Amino acid sequence: MILLLCQGGITVSGSVVRVTGSGLGCETWPNCHAGSLVPVPGAAPLIHQIIEFGNRLLTFVVAAAAVAAIVAMHMAKRRYELKLYAWLSLGGVALQAVLGAISVFMDLHWWAVAIHFLPSMVLVWIAAMLFARIKEPDDGERTAALPASIRYMAIVAAVGLGVVLITGTMVTGSGVHSGDAGVGMDGRLDVDTEIMAYIHAACMYVYVIFTVIVQILIYRNNASKAAKNAGWILIACIIIQWAIGVYQFYMGVPRWTIPFHIGMSSVVTACTALLYSHGIVRTGGTQELQSGSPAGDIKREKREKSLAAR
Repeated sequence: MILLLCQGGITVSGSVVRVTGSGLGCETWPNCHAGSLVPVPGAAPLIHQIIEFGNRLLTFVVAAAAVAAIVAMHMAKRRYELKLYAWLSLGGVALQAVLGAISVFMDLHWWAVAIHFLPSMVLVWIAAMLFARIKEPDDGERTAALPASIRYMAIVAAVGLGVVLITGTMVTGSGVHSGDAGVGMDGRLDVDTEIMAYIHAACMYVYVIFTVIVQILIYRNNASKAAKNAGWILIACIIIQWAIGVYQFYMGVPRWTIPFHIGMSSVVTACTALLYSHGIVRTGGTQELQSGSPAGDIKREKREKSLAAR
């Protein structure tokens, strides 16, 4: 859960960098300024330096959460799937650091910022899958909890979400919030923002339709209560996100709304992953495992006996 919150939280801090025009508060990387790892008085507005430098520092918090997840998975001797999610999370943080550097070196060109944001949503998905799967016993048997038709429809919905996110970056890329006051409209996507917003909205409606179809099929197949609840929570989050988007469109995209919209993007992505995770689950196995893994419980018992012997 901590890793999931960190992956979603850093997207919000990144949006704060954008809307405050602090994207080039630190003009180089990995240093904040040439010859200085930290902000330098007078090199740029101090508030912009603090916001951008603070966002960079949060990268280490996310990395620490990923490292903690890796250590926990290995110490508990959890299955390969969970270890993979943890390692992908750490690798993704490293990749994001590089992509962040590219966006700075490219003076916040819209496509550079887009490729910095989109992997964050992938990392949110991975963290959500880790959160969903970690509760399943390692010695359980993988079982199709939902028919293949529902699972495939959930995949289609997830792809639809991906298209929504991509078109969303294009709306932002054509808008006025470049990420730095000095950049202005240089390097912005040269399309009509209003038309791009309509395209983004159309993609969102397609995604909603597929999500609602998944929920209807879940009820028709009398799926588990957990799957039904996951579907309703996702639909509620989509409605909230839709409301924020509509407000932004008609109010001229106020700066303060963007962190909320970005934050809800992470929430919707995580909830989509959680709904998808109900398609195939591990059933049976040793339910009273403390570590989630038989090997992990054996290791725990040996350690406790060793401590008791001392």
